[in-house]
This record gives sequence, structure tokens and C-alpha cells, in this order.
Amino acid sequence: MRNPLERLGDPAVPHAVNDSPVTFPDGGTWRTELPSCEGPAVLDAVLEESRRLEVPLHRISQGSGVWMLTDGEISQMVAVCEEARIELCLFLGPRGTWAPGPIPLAGPRARGRDQVAQCLADAERAAALGVRCLLVADEGVLWSLHRMRTAGHLPEDTTLKVSSLVGPVNPVTFAIWERLGADSINVPSDLTLAEIAELRSYGSAPIDFYVEAPDTIGGHVRIHDAAGLIRVGAPIYLKFGLRNAPDIYPAGRHLLPVAIESARERVRRGRLVLDTLARLGVTEGMSPLGSREPGKLSRFTTP
Repeated sequence: MRNPLERLGDPAVPHAVNDSPVTFPDGGTWRTELPSCEGPAVLDAVLEESRRLEVPLHRISQGSGVWMLTDGEISQMVAVCEEARIELCLFLGPRGTWAPGPIPLAGPRARGRDQVAQCLADAERAAALGVRCLLVADEGVLWSLHRMRTAGHLPEDTTLKVSSLVGPVNPVTFAIWERLGADSINVPSDLTLAEIAELRSYGSAPIDFYVEAPDTIGGHVRIHDAAGLIRVGAPIYLKFGLRNAPDIYPAGRHLLPVAIESARERVRRGRLVLDTLARLGVTEGMSPLGSREPGKLSRFTTP
């Protein structure tokens, strides 16, 4: 689509950054993700709304953590997502922000050897119940999970996703996360297109990007940048977040109504992103539904 400023006589400005040369293994350049899907009831509402608004979803993720769900709830979510051909991603824990001690210093990473071990136990429990995508917020946990996967202690098709809470802001760190075992990496939503192109030049791991970010991680709204994000960041997951929504972690029945309505609105935000892409002429490039493979990525050698 021609830039409206050019119709007013303003000169055309060439792209200042390179297009990404990388795609998903299926040839697609972008996929979709619905975050903060906190339990079976919220999942049901998300799928109902995605059908109503015709919002295709490749991945659904949850933020409260594996340890905040019963075995029955996890099994129910696994079954529903398998039927819908959507990847289910659950957050591992515990993490430092919920541990004893000075919370500002602890951050989201695993605190001490015990928390690392507890995260790994969380991963084994989730995998045994059929979960094949795990959300990680610690480098040591990620490397340990990758070693477990390589050694056969986790299913080889398990994918490891780096949380937005620790996402890299420079290309060197991006490359390190990939080599530690990350299969997709959530980067901050305030990065410029040029900065995202820098990340892509250092690695092939899919980027996860909040097109609209929760207030807790900046509240950025980048809907009109969606086409540019795909162009420079592919392969990329467009995440349909929600600003001005309550922070419900850890979720539970006491917060169920707001969790459900916030999730429905995230789906509607997804519809806005897709409509914007269509108006910009970006109607191709989405991976086929059911796709989840990240492709061949660079790794450190495991012991």
C-alpha cells in the first residue's frame, strides 16, 4: 500500500533496515499467540471468541504457572488444545518474585538451587501430562531443560519459550538465549524495527512480540507496526496482549470473571491486528494452523 504522505507530495523514504531472510520451517513468516489464558474456563472462552471473530491461533500461553493448576486442569487444557490444533504453553516455576526475600532483587528468575530443581520438576510433571511447550524466565533453568531434552528426559519435541520478563534487548544476548536452548524468545515491545532487525541478524530463533503489551511490561501498543514487525523480525509470533487490564497472577476462581473477559478482549485485539495487516496488504505469510516447529537453531554443545 502506498504511504499516504507520498500522495501529498512528500518524498518516499526507503526502508532503513533489512528484511528478515528467515522463515518458519513451513515457509510461514508469522504465527499468532494468545497469552494469559489462565485455566480451562478461560481457554473455553478464548476458543469460543476466536471462532466468533475468526481469529486463528497457533499458540495459547499461561502465566500463573504449572504449579497453580491441578493435574485434571492441565489434562483438560491439553485435550482441548490438541483437538483445536493449538500449541499449549505453560509457565514454569516457582520464580523469585514469589519467593521469600527482597522481591525487587529477586526478579522473575529461579532463586537458588532448590528453585531451579523445582522448575525442572514442574517441567517433568507438565510433560507427563502432555504439555509440549514450556515458558521459562531463567537462563539456568533453560539450559538445564535443554540438557534434559537432549538426554531424553523430556520429549524431544518439547519447545522452550523465553518469557517477556527477561527478554533480550541486544543481539548478543538474543544469540545466547537461542544457544541455551530457546525455541522462541519474547523480546520487549519497545524495541524499534532497526533493533529487532539487529536481533534477527544474530540468530534464527522465532521472536515472540506483544503487539499490545500489558501495563506490567510497558503497555506499548504497536498494532500499526505489525507489518513491519513481520518484515524485519520473521519468523515471529504476534502476541495479542491487553493494556489497562488487571494483573491477575496468580489467577484463580476469585478472579475468574475478569480473567475470562480480559481473555475475550485479547482475542478482539487480535482481530484488530489482523484487520490492520489486511488493510496494509499483508494477507500472506501466516503459518498453517497447527504449525509449531521452530526450525533448526544454533545450540551450545551439551555435556
